[in-house]
Amino acid sequence: MNVRENSLILIPARYASTRFPGKPLVEIAGKPMVQHVYEKATAVSDYVYVATDDARIYDAVTAFGGRAVMTSTEHRSGTDRCYEAYVKVHEALNRNFGVVVNVQGDEPFIIPRQIESLISRFEEPAVQIATLAKPFERNDDVFDPNKVKVVFSVKNTALYFSRNPIPYCRGVERDGWLARTPYYKHVGMYAYRPEILKAITSIPQGVLEQAESLEQLRWLENGYTIAISITDHESVGIDTPEDLEKI
Repeated sequence: MNVRENSLILIPARYASTRFPGKPLVEIAGKPMVQHVYEKATAVSDYVYVATDDARIYDAVTAFGGRAVMTSTEHRSGTDRCYEAYVKVHEALNRNFGVVVNVQGDEPFIIPRQIESLISRFEEPAVQIATLAKPFERNDDVFDPNKVKVVFSVKNTALYFSRNPIPYCRGVERDGWLARTPYYKHVGMYAYRPEILKAITSIPQGVLEQAESLEQLRWLENGYTIAISITDHESVGIDTPEDLEKI
């Protein structure tokens, strides 16, 4: 069985967003946002579930013919929610999965090729976790702390993620940094081997994560490797009502 046929795609979706309550259910082109994400994911795998902590989202997903799993309201992150959902789906279907993919429920403009590129990394036996990066195109974006930067090795494994611009361009004026060296934006979609997903959800926060508020730094700090796939597609996340107005 190839890795694509053996993949489970999970879409964590919370109702109680601080900046945008009810975000997964806002309507875009006649459909709730979470439905757009779900339909993109089903182009890649036959096994797609929304992982939610709210009956309104669960009911909306089942109403459009999708599959959903109820999870705890106590999770600290989408990764934790995905692990609970994985366990429930695994037990309900009595099926083992080789790859678990975490697709954000507020990314309605992802394309199936991005998910496929993540899954394909697991054809390499050594890959534990995979995520996406996209080259920056605007110099100003390099200095935006809301746009997370990633640097990676010649083997395309992550070295560090930061809200600050990395690497630092010594001796170059700020407006010339992007012309001097490529910078990569982290696109927050992940895939994991199930045993790795289980392991990373049991690790306490470390110094790096607390400093930058980036959970992937917890994994690096504890010695896990994160494979990077490069994408040229600009996926637009929706965090606020103003973001929705823009799109």
